[in-house]
Amino acid sequence: MAVKELTFILVVCSSIVCTSGVEFFTSTDKISQLFNEEEFLLKTFSFYIDAEEENIKLMKRLLLLLQLGSYLDPVDPEKIKDPVAAYKLLRRVRAEWINIVDYTQLSLYQLYQTVLTYAQIPQLEDLDGAASGLIRLQEIYKLYPHNITKEMALNADEAYHVGLVAYNEDKFQHAFLWFLYSLDRLTQYSVTTKQQLLRHLSLSSYQFGNLPMAIYFGQQLLNLDPTNDEIKVLLDLYRRLRFQRTSNPDILRLSNESSKYETLCRGEVDERTSKRQRALSCRYSTGGGNPRLMYSPVKEEVEWDEPRIIRYHDIILDREIEILKNISRPLLSRSLTTAGVSKYRTSQGVFLEEDNIVVARISQRIADITGLSKESAENLFVQNYGIGGRYEPHYDELVR
Repeated sequence: MAVKELTFILVVCSSIVCTSGVEFFTSTDKISQLFNEEEFLLKTFSFYIDAEEENIKLMKRLLLLLQLGSYLDPVDPEKIKDPVAAYKLLRRVRAEWINIVDYTQLSLYQLYQTVLTYAQIPQLEDLDGAASGLIRLQEIYKLYPHNITKEMALNADEAYHVGLVAYNEDKFQHAFLWFLYSLDRLTQYSVTTKQQLLRHLSLSSYQFGNLPMAIYFGQQLLNLDPTNDEIKVLLDLYRRLRFQRTSNPDILRLSNESSKYETLCRGEVDERTSKRQRALSCRYSTGGGNPRLMYSPVKEEVEWDEPRIIRYHDIILDREIEILKNISRPLLSRSLTTAGVSKYRTSQGVFLEEDNIVVARISQRIADITGLSKESAENLFVQNYGIGGRYEPHYDELVR
Protein backbone atom coordinates (compact mmCIF):
# COMPACT_ATOMS: atom_id res chain seq x y z
CA MET A 1 0.00 0.00 0.00
CA ALA A 2 2.78 2.43 0.98
CA VAL A 3 4.61 1.68 -2.29
CA LYS A 4 1.50 2.69 -4.27
CA GLU A 5 1.14 5.90 -2.25
CA LEU A 6 4.79 6.80 -2.84
CA THR A 7 4.44 6.08 -6.56
CA PHE A 8 1.23 8.14 -6.69
CA ILE A 9 3.00 11.12 -5.12
CA LEU A 10 5.74 10.87 -7.75
CA VAL A 11 3.18 10.74 -10.58
CA VAL A 12 1.30 13.76 -9.20
CA CYS A 13 4.52 15.75 -8.81
CA SER A 14 5.53 14.92 -12.37
CA SER A 15 2.13 15.78 -13.83
CA ILE A 16 1.87 19.19 -12.15
CA VAL A 17 5.55 19.91 -12.76
CA CYS A 18 6.50 20.52 -9.14
CA THR A 19 9.38 22.98 -9.11
CA SER A 20 12.61 22.59 -7.23
CA GLY A 21 15.21 25.24 -6.54
CA VAL A 22 12.62 27.90 -5.63
CA GLU A 23 14.13 31.02 -4.08
CA PHE A 24 12.60 31.58 -0.65
CA PHE A 25 14.46 34.35 1.16
CA THR A 26 13.31 37.06 -1.27
CA SER A 27 9.59 36.43 -0.64
CA THR A 28 7.78 36.05 2.67
CA ASP A 29 4.86 34.51 0.77
CA LYS A 30 7.16 31.74 -0.53
CA ILE A 31 8.49 31.23 3.01
CA SER A 32 4.93 30.81 4.33
CA GLN A 33 4.44 27.96 1.84
CA LEU A 34 7.17 25.99 3.65
CA PHE A 35 4.64 24.92 6.29
CA ASN A 36 2.74 22.93 3.65
CA GLU A 37 5.99 21.75 2.09
CA GLU A 38 7.25 20.43 5.42
CA GLU A 39 3.97 18.54 5.93
CA PHE A 40 4.37 17.01 2.44
CA LEU A 41 7.97 15.96 3.18
CA LEU A 42 7.02 14.36 6.50
CA LYS A 43 4.17 12.43 4.90
CA THR A 44 6.38 11.29 2.01
CA PHE A 45 9.14 10.20 4.39
CA SER A 46 6.59 8.19 6.39
CA PHE A 47 5.34 6.49 3.19
CA TYR A 48 8.93 5.68 2.22
CA ILE A 49 9.67 4.03 5.59
CA ASP A 50 6.40 2.05 5.47
CA ALA A 51 7.15 0.94 1.91
CA GLU A 52 10.64 -0.24 2.85
CA GLU A 53 9.24 -2.18 5.81
CA GLU A 54 6.57 -3.81 3.60
CA ASN A 55 9.20 -4.75 1.03
CA ILE A 56 11.50 -6.27 3.65
CA LYS A 57 8.63 -8.34 5.13
CA LEU A 58 7.75 -9.58 1.65
CA MET A 59 11.34 -10.54 0.87
CA LYS A 60 11.65 -12.38 4.20
CA ARG A 61 8.57 -14.45 3.30
CA LEU A 62 10.09 -15.20 -0.09
CA LEU A 63 13.34 -16.26 1.55
CA LEU A 64 11.44 -18.67 3.80
CA LEU A 65 9.58 -20.16 0.81
CA LEU A 66 12.82 -20.54 -1.15
CA GLN A 67 14.51 -22.28 1.73
CA LEU A 68 11.48 -24.56 2.15
CA GLY A 69 11.35 -25.36 -1.60
CA SER A 70 15.03 -26.19 -1.70
CA TYR A 71 14.54 -28.50 1.27
CA LEU A 72 11.43 -30.27 -0.13
CA ASP A 73 12.73 -30.64 -3.67
CA PRO A 74 16.47 -31.17 -3.41
CA VAL A 75 18.57 -31.89 -6.48
CA ASP A 76 21.51 -34.22 -6.17
CA PRO A 77 24.52 -32.68 -7.97
CA GLU A 78 25.38 -36.16 -9.18
CA LYS A 79 22.08 -36.32 -11.10
CA ILE A 80 22.62 -33.08 -13.06
CA LYS A 81 23.73 -35.18 -15.99
CA ASP A 82 20.13 -36.36 -16.17
CA PRO A 83 18.47 -33.90 -18.59
CA VAL A 84 15.18 -34.03 -16.66
CA ALA A 85 16.91 -33.18 -13.39
CA ALA A 86 18.80 -30.39 -15.12
CA TYR A 87 15.56 -29.03 -16.59
CA LYS A 88 13.81 -29.12 -13.20
CA LEU A 89 16.71 -27.25 -11.56
CA LEU A 90 16.80 -24.61 -14.27
CA ARG A 91 13.03 -24.12 -14.11
CA ARG A 92 12.95 -23.88 -10.33
CA VAL A 93 15.84 -21.43 -10.06
CA ARG A 94 14.37 -19.34 -12.87
CA ALA A 95 10.86 -19.28 -11.39
CA GLU A 96 12.04 -18.55 -7.87
CA TRP A 97 14.76 -16.01 -8.45
CA ILE A 98 13.18 -13.97 -11.22
CA ASN A 99 10.81 -12.66 -8.53
CA ILE A 100 13.77 -11.73 -6.37
CA VAL A 101 15.30 -9.82 -9.28
CA ASP A 102 12.02 -7.93 -9.74
CA TYR A 103 11.77 -7.03 -6.06
CA THR A 104 15.38 -5.93 -5.77
CA GLN A 105 15.17 -3.89 -8.97
CA LEU A 106 12.27 -2.00 -7.41
CA SER A 107 14.51 0.50 -5.65
CA LEU A 108 12.30 2.37 -3.21
CA TYR A 109 15.28 4.52 -2.27
CA GLN A 110 15.61 5.72 -5.87
CA LEU A 111 11.87 6.32 -6.03
CA TYR A 112 12.00 8.39 -2.85
CA GLN A 113 15.02 10.32 -4.13
CA THR A 114 13.07 11.13 -7.29
CA VAL A 115 10.18 12.47 -5.20
CA LEU A 116 12.64 14.63 -3.25
CA THR A 117 13.94 16.19 -6.47
CA TYR A 118 10.48 17.72 -6.90
CA ALA A 119 10.34 18.96 -3.30
CA GLN A 120 10.80 22.64 -2.57
CA ILE A 121 13.63 22.44 -0.05
CA PRO A 122 15.40 25.71 0.84
CA GLN A 123 18.94 25.97 -0.49
CA LEU A 124 22.01 27.25 1.36
CA GLU A 125 21.55 30.51 -0.56
CA ASP A 126 18.13 30.91 1.10
CA LEU A 127 19.63 30.38 4.55
CA ASP A 128 22.41 32.88 3.89
CA GLY A 129 19.90 35.32 2.39
CA ALA A 130 17.66 35.07 5.46
CA ALA A 131 20.65 35.69 7.74
CA SER A 132 21.65 38.65 5.58
CA GLY A 133 18.12 40.01 6.02
CA LEU A 134 18.48 39.86 9.82
CA ILE A 135 21.77 41.73 9.55
CA ARG A 136 20.15 44.44 7.37
CA LEU A 137 17.45 44.96 9.99
CA GLN A 138 20.17 45.10 12.62
CA GLU A 139 22.03 47.77 10.64
CA ILE A 140 19.11 50.00 9.71
CA TYR A 141 17.39 49.96 13.10
CA LYS A 142 20.58 49.88 15.23
CA LEU A 143 19.66 46.63 16.96
CA TYR A 144 21.65 44.18 19.04
CA PRO A 145 21.10 40.42 18.66
CA HIS A 146 19.10 40.28 21.90
CA ASN A 147 16.74 42.96 20.48
CA ILE A 148 16.11 40.96 17.31
CA THR A 149 15.64 37.66 19.16
CA LYS A 150 13.41 39.01 21.93
CA GLU A 151 10.33 37.13 20.68
CA MET A 152 12.13 34.04 19.35
CA ALA A 153 15.65 33.16 20.46
CA LEU A 154 18.32 31.57 18.29
CA ASN A 155 20.48 28.73 19.56
CA ALA A 156 24.28 28.84 19.45
CA ASP A 157 24.56 27.16 16.04
CA GLU A 158 21.96 29.42 14.42
CA ALA A 159 23.56 32.57 15.81
CA TYR A 160 27.02 31.38 14.72
CA HIS A 161 25.76 31.03 11.15
CA VAL A 162 24.36 34.58 11.19
CA GLY A 163 27.73 35.77 12.49
CA LEU A 164 29.58 33.97 9.69
CA VAL A 165 27.34 35.59 7.07
CA ALA A 166 28.01 39.03 8.59
CA TYR A 167 31.75 38.28 8.70
CA ASN A 168 31.78 37.24 5.04
CA GLU A 169 29.97 40.48 4.18
CA ASP A 170 32.74 42.44 5.98
CA LYS A 171 30.28 43.61 8.65
CA PHE A 172 32.68 42.78 11.44
CA GLN A 173 30.94 44.57 14.32
CA HIS A 174 27.67 42.78 13.67
CA ALA A 175 29.56 39.51 13.23
CA PHE A 176 31.27 40.03 16.59
CA LEU A 177 27.94 40.68 18.33
CA TRP A 178 26.42 37.49 16.88
CA PHE A 179 29.47 35.41 17.85
CA LEU A 180 29.22 36.83 21.38
CA TYR A 181 25.50 35.98 21.48
CA SER A 182 26.32 32.45 20.30
CA LEU A 183 29.05 32.02 22.93
CA ASP A 184 26.54 32.85 25.65
CA ARG A 185 24.23 30.07 24.38
CA LEU A 186 26.68 27.23 23.89
CA THR A 187 25.54 23.90 25.32
CA GLN A 188 26.89 20.36 25.28
CA TYR A 189 24.55 19.68 22.34
CA SER A 190 25.86 22.53 20.16
CA VAL A 191 27.69 21.64 16.97
CA THR A 192 29.58 24.93 17.16
CA THR A 193 32.59 24.78 19.46
CA LYS A 194 33.94 27.34 21.89
CA GLN A 195 37.24 27.32 19.98
CA GLN A 196 35.46 28.33 16.75
CA LEU A 197 33.69 31.20 18.47
CA LEU A 198 36.78 32.49 20.27
CA ARG A 199 38.71 32.44 16.99
CA HIS A 200 36.04 34.43 15.15
CA LEU A 201 35.56 36.82 18.07
CA SER A 202 39.27 37.57 17.95
CA LEU A 203 39.36 37.89 14.15
CA SER A 204 36.28 40.12 13.92
CA SER A 205 37.61 42.36 16.72
CA TYR A 206 40.87 42.79 14.81
CA GLN A 207 39.07 43.51 11.54
CA PHE A 208 36.90 46.10 13.30
CA GLY A 209 40.00 47.73 14.77
CA ASN A 210 39.65 46.84 18.45
CA LEU A 211 43.01 45.23 19.24
CA PRO A 212 42.56 44.83 23.03
CA MET A 213 39.42 42.76 22.40
CA ALA A 214 41.19 40.76 19.68
CA ILE A 215 44.03 39.98 22.11
CA TYR A 216 41.61 39.10 24.92
CA PHE A 217 39.68 36.49 22.93
CA GLY A 218 42.83 35.25 21.20
CA GLN A 219 44.44 34.59 24.58
CA GLN A 220 41.33 32.75 25.75
CA LEU A 221 41.60 30.51 22.68
CA LEU A 222 45.30 29.88 23.34
CA ASN A 223 44.52 28.92 26.94
CA LEU A 224 42.06 26.32 25.61
CA ASP A 225 44.36 25.14 22.83
CA PRO A 226 48.06 25.80 23.63
CA THR A 227 49.14 23.99 20.44
CA ASN A 228 47.26 26.38 18.14
CA ASP A 229 50.07 27.89 16.04
CA GLU A 230 47.72 30.18 14.09
CA ILE A 231 46.56 32.08 17.18
CA LYS A 232 50.13 32.34 18.48
CA VAL A 233 51.14 34.16 15.29
CA LEU A 234 48.03 36.36 15.37
CA LEU A 235 48.51 37.30 19.02
CA ASP A 236 52.10 38.31 18.30
CA LEU A 237 50.85 40.48 15.42
CA TYR A 238 48.07 42.05 17.50
CA ARG A 239 50.44 42.95 20.34
CA ARG A 240 52.94 44.60 18.00
CA LEU A 241 50.19 46.56 16.25
CA ARG A 242 48.67 47.65 19.54
CA PHE A 243 51.58 49.97 20.28
CA GLN A 244 51.06 51.68 16.92
CA ARG A 245 47.35 52.37 17.44
CA THR A 246 46.20 55.58 19.06
CA SER A 247 42.55 54.54 19.37
CA ASN A 248 40.42 51.42 19.49
CA PRO A 249 36.77 51.77 18.42
CA ASP A 250 34.25 50.33 20.86
CA ILE A 251 33.00 47.17 19.20
CA LEU A 252 30.21 46.77 21.77
CA ARG A 253 28.61 50.15 20.96
CA LEU A 254 26.70 50.52 17.70
CA SER A 255 27.64 53.55 15.64
CA ASN A 256 25.16 56.41 15.27
CA GLU A 257 26.35 57.16 11.74
CA SER A 258 23.88 56.26 9.01
CA SER A 259 22.45 57.48 5.73
CA LYS A 260 19.48 59.82 5.54
CA TYR A 261 17.06 57.15 4.40
CA GLU A 262 18.04 54.91 7.33
CA THR A 263 17.30 57.69 9.82
CA LEU A 264 13.96 58.18 8.08
CA CYS A 265 13.22 54.46 8.45
CA ARG A 266 13.84 54.73 12.18
CA GLY A 267 11.55 57.77 12.43
CA GLU A 268 14.38 59.94 13.75
CA VAL A 269 13.81 62.80 11.29
CA ASP A 270 10.78 65.04 11.51
CA GLU A 271 10.98 68.26 9.49
CA ARG A 272 7.33 69.13 9.85
CA THR A 273 7.53 72.76 10.93
CA SER A 274 4.35 74.57 11.91
CA LYS A 275 4.31 76.28 8.51
CA ARG A 276 4.76 72.98 6.70
CA GLN A 277 2.21 71.30 8.94
CA ARG A 278 -0.41 73.81 7.81
CA ALA A 279 0.27 72.84 4.19
CA LEU A 280 -0.52 69.20 4.91
CA SER A 281 -4.18 68.25 4.74
CA CYS A 282 -6.75 65.50 4.20
CA ARG A 283 -9.81 65.68 1.99
CA TYR A 284 -12.22 63.71 -0.18
CA SER A 285 -11.10 63.89 -3.81
CA THR A 286 -12.96 63.34 -7.08
CA GLY A 287 -9.75 63.20 -9.10
CA GLY A 288 -10.30 66.65 -10.54
CA GLY A 289 -13.99 66.08 -11.23
CA ASN A 290 -13.87 62.59 -12.72
CA PRO A 291 -17.48 61.44 -13.35
CA ARG A 292 -16.80 58.00 -11.87
CA LEU A 293 -15.77 59.58 -8.57
CA MET A 294 -18.43 62.28 -8.23
CA TYR A 295 -20.61 60.13 -5.95
CA SER A 296 -17.82 58.06 -4.42
CA PRO A 297 -14.86 60.34 -3.72
CA VAL A 298 -11.64 58.86 -2.34
CA LYS A 299 -9.69 59.74 0.81
CA GLU A 300 -6.66 61.86 -0.11
CA GLU A 301 -3.87 62.81 2.31
CA VAL A 302 -1.11 65.30 1.47
CA GLU A 303 1.88 63.88 3.35
CA TRP A 304 4.50 66.33 2.11
CA ASP A 305 4.44 69.65 0.31
CA GLU A 306 7.82 69.80 -1.47
CA PRO A 307 8.14 67.47 -3.24
CA ARG A 308 4.41 66.89 -3.20
CA ILE A 309 3.61 63.43 -1.83
CA ILE A 310 0.00 62.24 -1.73
CA ARG A 311 -1.37 59.06 -0.18
CA TYR A 312 -4.77 57.63 -1.10
CA HIS A 313 -6.55 55.53 1.52
CA ASP A 314 -8.94 52.59 1.18
CA ILE A 315 -9.04 52.49 -2.62
CA ILE A 316 -8.75 48.70 -2.88
CA LEU A 317 -11.21 46.38 -1.14
CA ASP A 318 -10.00 43.49 1.03
CA ARG A 319 -11.54 40.94 -1.33
CA GLU A 320 -9.76 42.60 -4.27
CA ILE A 321 -6.47 42.38 -2.40
CA GLU A 322 -6.98 38.65 -1.86
CA ILE A 323 -7.75 38.17 -5.56
CA LEU A 324 -4.57 40.04 -6.52
CA LYS A 325 -2.54 37.91 -4.12
CA ASN A 326 -4.01 34.68 -5.49
CA ILE A 327 -3.36 35.74 -9.08
CA SER A 328 0.20 36.83 -8.29
CA ARG A 329 1.33 33.99 -6.03
CA PRO A 330 2.24 31.43 -8.74
CA LEU A 331 3.76 34.15 -10.97
CA LEU A 332 6.14 35.80 -8.51
CA SER A 333 9.78 35.98 -9.60
CA ARG A 334 12.91 37.68 -8.29
CA SER A 335 12.87 41.45 -8.71
CA LEU A 336 15.66 42.61 -11.00
CA THR A 337 17.70 45.75 -11.59
CA THR A 338 19.10 46.83 -14.95
CA ALA A 339 22.17 44.76 -14.06
CA GLY A 340 20.09 41.69 -13.21
CA VAL A 341 19.78 40.08 -9.77
CA SER A 342 21.06 42.34 -7.00
CA LYS A 343 21.44 41.91 -3.25
CA TYR A 344 20.11 45.47 -2.93
CA ARG A 345 16.68 44.39 -4.12
CA THR A 346 15.39 41.46 -2.07
CA SER A 347 11.84 40.91 -3.21
CA GLN A 348 9.72 39.10 -5.77
CA GLY A 349 7.12 40.69 -7.97
CA VAL A 350 4.96 40.40 -11.06
CA PHE A 351 3.30 42.78 -13.52
CA LEU A 352 -0.37 41.89 -14.01
CA GLU A 353 -2.11 42.24 -17.37
CA GLU A 354 -5.58 43.75 -17.58
CA ASP A 355 -7.10 40.57 -19.01
CA ASN A 356 -8.36 39.94 -15.47
CA ILE A 357 -11.46 41.98 -14.65
CA VAL A 358 -10.27 42.85 -11.12
CA VAL A 359 -6.87 44.03 -12.38
CA ALA A 360 -8.54 46.11 -15.09
CA ARG A 361 -10.95 47.64 -12.57
CA ILE A 362 -8.18 48.62 -10.14
CA SER A 363 -5.99 50.05 -12.93
CA GLN A 364 -8.90 52.18 -14.14
CA ARG A 365 -9.60 53.33 -10.58
CA ILE A 366 -5.98 54.45 -10.16
CA ALA A 367 -6.15 56.33 -13.46
CA ASP A 368 -9.39 58.05 -12.38
CA ILE A 369 -7.95 59.10 -9.01
CA THR A 370 -4.57 60.35 -10.24
CA GLY A 371 -5.63 61.74 -13.59
CA LEU A 372 -2.77 59.83 -15.21
CA SER A 373 -3.22 57.92 -18.46
CA LYS A 374 -2.89 54.16 -18.50
CA GLU A 375 -1.33 54.43 -21.95
CA SER A 376 1.94 55.77 -20.53
CA ALA A 377 1.90 53.73 -17.32
CA GLU A 378 3.29 50.33 -16.44
CA ASN A 379 0.95 47.46 -15.71
CA LEU A 380 -0.23 46.96 -12.14
CA PHE A 381 2.72 45.63 -10.14
CA VAL A 382 2.37 43.30 -7.14
CA GLN A 383 5.42 42.94 -4.95
CA ASN A 384 6.28 40.70 -2.01
CA TYR A 385 9.35 41.45 0.09
CA GLY A 386 11.64 38.86 1.61
CA ILE A 387 13.33 38.76 5.02
CA GLY A 388 14.68 42.24 5.70
CA GLY A 389 13.12 43.15 2.35
CA ARG A 390 14.99 46.01 0.82
CA TYR A 391 14.92 48.55 -1.99
CA GLU A 392 17.87 50.90 -1.85
CA PRO A 393 17.04 54.52 -2.83
CA HIS A 394 17.36 54.75 -6.61
CA TYR A 395 16.18 56.55 -9.72
CA ASP A 396 13.94 54.82 -12.21
CA GLU A 397 13.77 55.53 -15.90
CA LEU A 398 11.93 53.93 -18.76
CA VAL A 399 12.91 53.96 -22.41
CA ARG A 400 9.99 53.27 -24.73
